[in-house]
Amino acid sequence: MGKTIQAELPERLMEDAQAMVDRGWAGSLDELLADALRRYLESHSEDLAEHFIRADVEWGLHGSD
Repeated sequence: MGKTIQAELPERLMEDAQAMVDRGWAGSLDELLADALRRYLESHSEDLAEHFIRADVEWGLHGSD
């Protein structure tokens, strides 16, 4: 079961998304938005992990208890 969210999107972005659904590139607006969010999170997970690793190393080298 999914979770319902509410978001405010620029009108042009919403029009473009709906056009993709209308042309058959996505089954529904819900599917398109979920896929877009999934892809964003996947593409940024490495950057996020690197940030936390660097913070841990910095703390290990210079942190105090």
